[in-house]
Amino acid sequence: MRSFSIQRIDHVVLRVRDIEHSLAFYTSVLGCDVKKRRDDLGMIHLSAGSSMIDLVDVNGSIGRQGGEPAGKQRHNVDHFCLRVEPFDEQAILRDLAAAGVAAETAAMRYGAEGTGLSIYLSDPDDNQIELKGPALQP
Repeated sequence: MRSFSIQRIDHVVLRVRDIEHSLAFYTSVLGCDVKKRRDDLGMIHLSAGSSMIDLVDVNGSIGRQGGEPAGKQRHNVDHFCLRVEPFDEQAILRDLAAAGVAAETAAMRYGAEGTGLSIYLSDPDDNQIELKGPALQP
């Protein structure tokens, strides 16, 4: 039995070639609003209903970690985030370890509800997943 259950997708992070062009698309075409800008990281957090879409400039500090820009033969999503309840770091880490899954210790990160603890892990195909608890700061 797991110590948590998935509530919803918290956010999706997209690596983009032209962050201002993508920002215009997501705000003007899809109706997202800017929640927070992190120009130091090359990241813009956008509202998407109760979730978020994060745009990451491929030339920014986070974007460069993903290698070349996306194309037909390259992946574009950095990671996806699942909101979980309850968020008991030690219990979650124990569950993951018992399943043979390595994970980082929790860190404070910004998400759709605000800043709170989350844990990063990878699936069998090395897709990065973030398990996020409730916001501790708005």
